[in-house]
Amino acid sequence: MQLHRHPELLQRLAAAHALGTLRGGARRRFEAIAREQPAVRAAAIEWQTRVASLNELQAGAEPGPQVWTRIQNLVRADAEGAALAKQRQEAAVAPATGWWHSLALWRGAGLAGLCAVALALALLPALRGELDRRGAEVAALQRQLAATPDVRYVSVLNDDQARPAVLITFDPKHNRLSLQRVGGYQEAADRSLQLWALPPGAAPRSLGVLTPERLLQLAASESAVREVPALAISLEPLGGVPSERGPTGPVLFHGPLIHKQI
Repeated sequence: MQLHRHPELLQRLAAAHALGTLRGGARRRFEAIAREQPAVRAAAIEWQTRVASLNELQAGAEPGPQVWTRIQNLVRADAEGAALAKQRQEAAVAPATGWWHSLALWRGAGLAGLCAVALALALLPALRGELDRRGAEVAALQRQLAATPDVRYVSVLNDDQARPAVLITFDPKHNRLSLQRVGGYQEAADRSLQLWALPPGAAPRSLGVLTPERLLQLAASESAVREVPALAISLEPLGGVPSERGPTGPVLFHGPLIHKQI
């Protein structure tokens, strides 16, 4: 099946694979297709990167002692309110004589009601503070989602043995190329890796020089990658070479650049 011809289905399957909800034969079939089709492999790696990034951004948190205290207070208040409601229900069906007219009973009920109201008023600032904190967390999550890259271009560069080496995505909203090394290659200290666009019918055009980090970003405009069918990485002298000279060293990694239609 040519999954790259069904982009919406491809994105759903890649997301389910990264989240672990794609199981059994469906998962094995998806992984087999990914090994054969670069576009599917790129989508799978892209979603794995997204899920891993969310895990890194979300810091773990343990509730403080004051949270448990508030919960206990709320449970106690609910229990007292339920007891009071039960007393009132029993009083409603009781005979009109005897203990029903007991002044002590009504004084006790009134005192319990006042205690419940006082407890609720005491907890109100704490509950308001908790709601404010939750609102701040929601706002922070909304800002994080707004800053999520708008990935429109994806490429997986492979070595000569067709092993993935570098995952590249381009975000036109922020004019940014993101590169993640997924292989084990590491250049020597006196050499640099240089990224090239391979436009049809034209000479290779440099998109930037890679640093040794496994994750890095390069500034680029969409015009630099639009209508470019493939990318390549060559091994060059330290600091790279001028774009007009083209690659001077061996081309180590190459692969198609896929434009995701939105």
